[in-house]
Amino acid sequence: MAKLRKTLQVRKERAILVAAILRSKRGDDLAELTALAESAGAVVVDRFQQKLRSIHPATYIGRGKAQELAARAKRFAADVVIFDNDLSPGQIRELEEVVQIKVLDRSELILDIFATRAQTLQAKLQVELAQLEYTYPRLTRMWSHLDTVAGAGGATVAGSVGAIGTRGPGEKQLEIDRRLVSRRIIELKRELALIDQRKCREIDSRRQTFKLCLVGYTNAGKSSLLNALTDAGVVVEDRLFATLDTRTRQWSPQRGVEVLVSDTVGFVRDLPHQLVESFKATLEEAVNADLLLHVIDVSSPEVLSQIESVDKVLAEIGCQGKSTVKVLNKADIVESLDRIEVLQTIYPDAVTISAKTGMGLDRLGQVVSEWYQGGPIRIRITARPSDGRLAAYLRAQGQIVLENYTDGVLEIEALVGRNQLTDLRRLRPQVLRITEE
Repeated sequence: MAKLRKTLQVRKERAILVAAILRSKRGDDLAELTALAESAGAVVVDRFQQKLRSIHPATYIGRGKAQELAARAKRFAADVVIFDNDLSPGQIRELEEVVQIKVLDRSELILDIFATRAQTLQAKLQVELAQLEYTYPRLTRMWSHLDTVAGAGGATVAGSVGAIGTRGPGEKQLEIDRRLVSRRIIELKRELALIDQRKCREIDSRRQTFKLCLVGYTNAGKSSLLNALTDAGVVVEDRLFATLDTRTRQWSPQRGVEVLVSDTVGFVRDLPHQLVESFKATLEEAVNADLLLHVIDVSSPEVLSQIESVDKVLAEIGCQGKSTVKVLNKADIVESLDRIEVLQTIYPDAVTISAKTGMGLDRLGQVVSEWYQGGPIRIRITARPSDGRLAAYLRAQGQIVLENYTDGVLEIEALVGRNQLTDLRRLRPQVLRITEE
């Protein structure tokens, strides 16, 4: 009998990693799955890759390879097999019967990591909801009592769970579990809806403030960048999904420019859709931002696929086409400058930085200020000479090119950002006329 699956956790367990790759797709060196497994606390003892012409409906990799996997599990005294693929409940059941130990897929592993990282009430509720929505269709194999409840036939083949004439008790228990899970899912969605309403009100209260949002692959350095820009004091850890909760801080990239910067949960390839759905309230910061800073780890050999994964998730949450600046982080530890040059060629407007050393942060502040100002325009302003606020505003927020006093009227030519015209017009009635040149 396979070890009973009473938990999805893999902490301190000996794990074999498996990547089943269709021949039509790019290969994977299991580096990311290794990092995910180690982040969950597992000890990786073996790696197993299999090229497939097509997915086997029962065991995903085929019964022969499953038996080979069973032999390796026995040889390495493994406790768990982790697939870098999403498996159906039936495939996991069949694999567990063959390998005789617990089998997890990629989504279950990521859900487990999120569960260990959640600190705030909101994050805990979001993770619990994602876990329940993922496990609901898998209830028949998740708890041991479903394998032990039997009818009057006892432990014979005819009297085992699911056999003719004995399925009543098992089905009854399963339906009880399903009702309990369904009820809890409804409760969680109700609680998260209230949190979402508060979050939306909080975001609406910042409507007049320019909002930045840091997005990127997990462990790309978003929290380090938030600390470097704002002295936020966020704990930085070299591990996947170290940050699940949104943090917002004020940043002044240049004199007279005030913006709000928010950090978000990191993304990975094939992030479980249950997590994307349950974390939508958290990801509202990205949806409502005026500008996204896509933080990229240029030291990663998988940098291009990571960029693609982040763009995919952003599109899924409704951020496709939103104004974005690519930020090439960790330039201080990149092995080859050629990689940065290639990325700068692909993304000519990208800003190369090191959040750790501070390199390039001044340039990043300049780029953000330009977005904040909406691009420079030349304007002519006619105002009363007594209006000291106007001159002070222009010196702080723009550049005065020409200043004349004629017939008791002050005329100023200045360079300002297009987004500042609204603020200038609020200075009326002192400002008599504003004309774009």
